[in-house]
Amino acid sequence: MGLKDKSLARRFFMFYLMLTSLSFLGLVLTFRHLFILNLMISSPSIIEIHYSLPAPVNGAPRWLRLIRNYLPDQKKIRVGLLNIAENERESYEATGTRILENVHVLLDPLPKNLTWESLFPAWIHEDPRWSTPRCPEVPLPQVEGTAADVDVVVVKMPCDGFSESKGLRDVFRLQVNLAAAKLAVESGRRNVERTVYVVFIGSCEPMHEIFRCDERVRRVGEYWVYRPNLTKLKQKLLMPVGSCQIAPLSTVLDQEAWRQQKNESHSSTTTRVAYVTLLHSSENYVCGAIALAQSIRQSGSRHDMILLHDHSITNRSCIGLSLAGWKLRLVERIRSPFSVKDSYNEWNYSKLRVWQVTDYDKLVFIDADFIITKNVDYLFSYPQLSAAGNSRVLFNSGVMVLEPSACLFEELMQQSLKIESYNGGDQGFLNEYFVWWHRLSKRVNTMKYFGEGTKIGPKRNLPDHLEGIHYFGIKPWLCYRDYDCNWDLTTRRVFASESVNEKWWKVYDEMPEKLQHYCGLTSKMDTNLENWRQTAKLEGFPEEHWRIEVKDPRKKNLVD
Repeated sequence: MGLKDKSLARRFFMFYLMLTSLSFLGLVLTFRHLFILNLMISSPSIIEIHYSLPAPVNGAPRWLRLIRNYLPDQKKIRVGLLNIAENERESYEATGTRILENVHVLLDPLPKNLTWESLFPAWIHEDPRWSTPRCPEVPLPQVEGTAADVDVVVVKMPCDGFSESKGLRDVFRLQVNLAAAKLAVESGRRNVERTVYVVFIGSCEPMHEIFRCDERVRRVGEYWVYRPNLTKLKQKLLMPVGSCQIAPLSTVLDQEAWRQQKNESHSSTTTRVAYVTLLHSSENYVCGAIALAQSIRQSGSRHDMILLHDHSITNRSCIGLSLAGWKLRLVERIRSPFSVKDSYNEWNYSKLRVWQVTDYDKLVFIDADFIITKNVDYLFSYPQLSAAGNSRVLFNSGVMVLEPSACLFEELMQQSLKIESYNGGDQGFLNEYFVWWHRLSKRVNTMKYFGEGTKIGPKRNLPDHLEGIHYFGIKPWLCYRDYDCNWDLTTRRVFASESVNEKWWKVYDEMPEKLQHYCGLTSKMDTNLENWRQTAKLEGFPEEHWRIEVKDPRKKNLVD
């Protein structure tokens, strides 16, 4: 072979090697793509962190590729499209052999005068002698025909005004979430075993007050896929659209939703419920927690009672708390990110620990400076989050109906570092997280407060029909039992009431004697009380409680 032929052969050989290398590289890239696609289907949680979805294939919308693995094989599905503009429909409509029909659900415009404040007023009249307050109407779609029989609801989430540092109180957002819930519930009405998926599309998540994180099966970017419990979702729809009226314990709620929750087809056990309270940072409220437990038992309730506590509670106190009826659980306290160091609310975020009590389905949280005066077991029939109103659009976190959840606890912890609390404590934070809540009657959580604006007579008596009393100010067990020592301090006189104080001591008198010992006076407490009495005398307070001869037997048997 000549020199020219050898050079030509060498060039052909190099060209062959180049083609072979490119072919091999193509195979590698193809298998890598298939591997990633398979990983997305089998392990979405991994892909959600590291990979984005591929571009649409054959016109299939992204939401369909997200949930196709969850849909039954060979079944043709109906799709309900909600809050999707006419010019956007083609982007979300699914076609092909799996799709039977796309149903567009229209939303009526909101009334111009409908505001969040009108849905969550600061105060409502609870007297049954007056007409029942009504909530403004939030228009929801009249779902019927094929619109009431869909397998997947696809919703475009409105996110106007979204902020990481504040809860989003937006009526349109509420309307869209309630409409999605109604479409899902109506689709499952004919068959309780039915599964309906709801896919939200948007930069902000759907309302967690309505669609629980426990029901979220997948999230990729701006796509949130839920498989909601239709029974629990239905109960939310039966509630008023805001706290503009008391959430009713109607026949429908009590006999249908509550009964179904206790006998859900996917569960072989009845709903587990308990009362829960919390002690942290000091032992000042040990006596209060014992009195709370005894008041619950004296009301006739036999439900479990759980007490969360940190290392500040001594073994001696734990024995008394256990004897009172509490089941004790040790927890680590949580610092309030926006509180001042050494302030009264520095560790109030410890209350978030109640969402970790996941061996129960429903909890009624009650602060330890509280007594129950009538049986309130009916509260377990209410959904999360139910509470009594406090002021403006806010609720009081002293009594709350909640549903424990590991994922919700994690979300609360993450958001606690972003969402600012208006008071630096748990109540301010929880009100920014749960912006949509259900109003319980104030008779469940009546505060011992007699400042300006309270509709209480000059004798400062509270109504007899109350079910729970929240003891603001200096606590009864930190005073002499002869009179309410809040009278002795200028800044605390708004909390003073002899008759309300006596209600707490009535619970104390019915305790076993071995529990009363945990409510004793220390020498320091006794000194404080005497100093306050002298201050009241110097101030010349007209009630002259400082003249009362103290006969409290605890004064003669100081615990230290």
